[in-house]
Amino acid sequence: MAGHNKWSKVKHIKAKQDAIKGKLFTKAVRDIMVAARNGGGDPDQNAALRLAIDKAKEVSMPQANIQRAIDKATGNLDGVVYEEITYEGYGPGGVAIMVEVMTDNRNRTVANIRHAFTKAGGNLGTSGSVSWMFAKKGIISVNRDEREDEIMETAMEYGAEDIKEFDEVLVIESAPEDFNGLLEAISGLGVDILESNIDYIATNEIDVDDETAEKVEKLIDTLEEDDDVQNVIHNMA
Repeated sequence: MAGHNKWSKVKHIKAKQDAIKGKLFTKAVRDIMVAARNGGGDPDQNAALRLAIDKAKEVSMPQANIQRAIDKATGNLDGVVYEEITYEGYGPGGVAIMVEVMTDNRNRTVANIRHAFTKAGGNLGTSGSVSWMFAKKGIISVNRDEREDEIMETAMEYGAEDIKEFDEVLVIESAPEDFNGLLEAISGLGVDILESNIDYIATNEIDVDDETAEKVEKLIDTLEEDDDVQNVIHNMA
């Protein structure tokens, strides 16, 4: 029995590790696809894609998976046509949510998205129902260190519109058209870039209680588990 219990524990640990690795792979694939879709499939000409590929390699993603993600995002997969769609709706507590997807089957995807919203007590809306509460920005997050003055000066020089200072992180925002040049400049400083993408940010956040926040987070988790979902944006504070 002792041997059996030990094997059960090993299997349990391995299952957890596989789940973590799966989530890391999923995030890496999505980051690659978003970068390739926004800036093209050539990493030499697309700093965001180059960084996303580097991070995918850090979690040991095979080159074949990386290339497949690029090909999917740029429409280079033979016999498969993908659509980019953004769904909009309200989650628990009236939290506005946008869901960016890339799908080869619109009917399947919208059914899954609608079911997730309904099950969580929210509702899927029409195009434009919540997007007016968001603005598209280039976003670069870096660790704060002794070089942060240099980072901020470089960011402002290369088009940063805003720099938000948190305890350990600087979040740099720019217009989408300035993003690649800004990312190249920040990367050139040799600093640790935590995140870099073009994304929607909420222009008006909403406060909710802890119970509602948990429900919203559960809905976001459900949406992000869908293979067609590329990104989930919300305005919950």
